[in-house]
Amino acid sequence: MDKLKILVVEDDPLARKIMEAQLKGHDVEFAHDAPSARRKIASKRSEVCFIDLKLGDKDNFGGLELIPEALAAGTYSVVMSAHDSDKIVERAYALGCEDFYAKGNESENVQAVLKRFLRKRQEARADRIFQDQFVTEDGATRAGISSALRYAGSELPIMILGPSGSGKTNLARIIHERSGRPGQFVAINCAAYTEDLLEAELFGYRKGAFTGAADSRKGKLLAADEGTLFLDEVGSMSLNMQTKLLKAIEEKSFYPLGCDRPETSRFRVISATLEDMPALVKAGKIRFDFSQRIRGLTIGLSPLSKRKGDILPLIGFFTRGGRRLSFAEEAKRKLLGYEWPGNVRELRKFVELATVGQPGRITAEAVAELLATARVEAEPDEFISEAQYRLALDKGLDHAVERYVDAIIHRNLTENAGRKTQVLSDLKISTRILYASSRRSGKPEGKNHGK
Repeated sequence: MDKLKILVVEDDPLARKIMEAQLKGHDVEFAHDAPSARRKIASKRSEVCFIDLKLGDKDNFGGLELIPEALAAGTYSVVMSAHDSDKIVERAYALGCEDFYAKGNESENVQAVLKRFLRKRQEARADRIFQDQFVTEDGATRAGISSALRYAGSELPIMILGPSGSGKTNLARIIHERSGRPGQFVAINCAAYTEDLLEAELFGYRKGAFTGAADSRKGKLLAADEGTLFLDEVGSMSLNMQTKLLKAIEEKSFYPLGCDRPETSRFRVISATLEDMPALVKAGKIRFDFSQRIRGLTIGLSPLSKRKGDILPLIGFFTRGGRRLSFAEEAKRKLLGYEWPGNVRELRKFVELATVGQPGRITAEAVAELLATARVEAEPDEFISEAQYRLALDKGLDHAVERYVDAIIHRNLTENAGRKTQVLSDLKISTRILYASSRRSGKPEGKNHGK
């Protein structure tokens, strides 16, 4: 349990000793009367304040007067009293206390109170995350992230599923920041390296281990010691590489290339992919034991097209502390009607372009222009997605190219309400390519299908 700063307002010496024993390990101070309690509450030093209602034989429930003061100081107030009639309990809660228990069973009640306080604090922090770090109004997304954060401080490996640009790396970093781990957050995109280069990046190497290894280099595994190793696009990793990494994860030790002495590293694994992990296992592209080892908890992030309610709050977040934007109603409708294939990454690029190159009041025409530019600039570093690459490997390059062509033509047809002449102009293609795509898609080619 976290070490808490606690104030106990109690006039009875024996009761103070009991509370001292129950709160061992926390930073505790005591006040034996109302004046000293007021001074300590006003200092705003305490996170939790236990308040006895009767502070002296002649006191008439003076502890009640301390509840609003604790509330004003932002302190979680707990009433502990031998007087627990319905009237007193109702009065205490009406004044703002958070908890109330009858004296006599401190061994259970005190710990239960602290657990409720910590749960409330964690929930409050989670709410701030959705305003300051991972902005979303979507209930399912919030529930998934909140679930992940409950395991942030554990060793449980977490798998984040979601399309490119949906915020997987951001969420992984947030989980690390909430974990309390003293080490670094170390990320690597597994799809960006060949197998040999990925091994060198992960495990590190000694000088002369291979051609071009002019110096020794520490790998990502060692850099993530006592921290978090984030494996992005983990579905692209070769079976041989999975075998080597699985051993390192399980044993927390490994051999850098060219080294005969093992290194140790106590890293926690968070992985991410845009692919269907069970399907990859079934297809033999992911080892079952490797999949099980990196999927202790699975969190899914929906594409932005499935959480349109996040678009305007995200724009507000991206412009916070800088130039603010205002959108005409038609411009808002256009934003909300757009599918955002690049997800949050594309929206961020849209906002960057708008804040630099547009008037503060954004029109629908400006939105259309900005979307066309943002769509190109927000593309990932690689021209193709991992899913497209896997399709080419599975079905062949010709099939993948046809699927790519068909998807682009279909989208442009939709945007132009089926006007084929406009599609020919927009995409700068011949009628032969257009009609070949129509035949593959099973669409009629007649004149009544758009001129």
